[in-house]
Amino acid sequence: MENINLDDCKYLGHGENGKVYLMPNGKAIKICKNEEVCKEEYEVLKIAKKKKSHYFPKIYKRDGNIMIREYVDGKNLREYIKKNGLSKKLAVNLIKMIEEFKKLGFKRLDMRGAHIYVVKNEKVKVIDPSMQLIKEVKYPRRMLKDLKKLEVQKKFYRVLKKKRPKLYHDWRKLEKRNN
Repeated sequence: MENINLDDCKYLGHGENGKVYLMPNGKAIKICKNEEVCKEEYEVLKIAKKKKSHYFPKIYKRDGNIMIREYVDGKNLREYIKKNGLSKKLAVNLIKMIEEFKKLGFKRLDMRGAHIYVVKNEKVKVIDPSMQLIKEVKYPRRMLKDLKKLEVQKKFYRVLKKKRPKLYHDWRKLEKRNN
């Protein structure tokens, strides 16, 4: 990987898995704490790229515990909903995102609101897809929990029930079993 001077980059934030910076060329660089986690996230992003999924940032390269990917400009789901509420369009986009996880063959059909970014036209992108290939979660448990804390879960469920009645039934059943 080319020499990258972090002093030339803008610090964007950090999480459990590492730190993220915006490079002068407009791409994001993630420096992971753990190379195995980096490798797993990279594999998820490669699958998404190969299947032309627009719910994930494009991945460019990985070397050890460093990866370079597309920068996602937007607000995380929690921040966005606090400011703008949950529209029907956003709810549908969240449903389609989870359906895409299943189509991509992921075991984990879940994502924390902090890792879901709302971008232009209320489209959504996942910025930190970890454990999608390893951990089995059959419904969006953490996302629904976040929506409940934001007091928009009932509205989300109304949209889900109308648009995807079978999914509504399945997710409600799994949620009740896990509470």
